[in-house]
Amino acid sequence: MEELYISILERIQNEMPEIAYIDEDYGQLEGMDSENDDFYPVTFPCVLIGNAEADWKDIGMGTQAGQIQLTVRLGIDCYHDTHIGSGTTDKIRERMELAGKLYRTLQGYRFSGFMDEMARIKSKDYTLPGNIKVYEIVFEFNFRDESALQDSLHHR
Repeated sequence: MEELYISILERIQNEMPEIAYIDEDYGQLEGMDSENDDFYPVTFPCVLIGNAEADWKDIGMGTQAGQIQLTVRLGIDCYHDTHIGSGTTDKIRERMELAGKLYRTLQGYRFSGFMDEMARIKSKDYTLPGNIKVYEIVFEFNFRDESALQDSLHHR
C-alpha cells in the first residue's frame, strides 16, 4: 500500500504543478489552529491523501483482495471577499475548477496490475478555521495485496 500512496502523490505532483504541498494526510489541516508547535506548516493550495478504509477477503496463499476507500482532500486558503458585488467572485470558480482538476487527475487512475481504476464515490466541501476551504473526494478501488505471499511460502 505504501507504493500506492507514493504513486498517487507523484501523479498529483506531475499533473497539478500548481499545488504547493502534497502529502499523506496526518491531520495537518486540523492542527494548524492549535498551539502545538510540532505541526509542520502547510502551504496552500495543498492536497492530502489518507484515511484509507479497506474490507479484505482472503483469496489464499498469502494473498488478499481488498475494496479500498481512500480520501483525498484539497485545501485552499480563502482570503478574498467573494460576495456578490465584490468583483472577486471568480475566486469561487477558480477553487471549484481546481477541485475538478484533482478529481479528473485521479478518476480512472490505476497504479499497477494489483489495482482496479480509482472511481469517485463521494465528495463534499467544508470550511475549517482560518479561512480554509476543503474539497474532499472519496475514491474506491479494488486492490490485491500479495505482501504476505512470501511469508506463506517460507512457512511450508
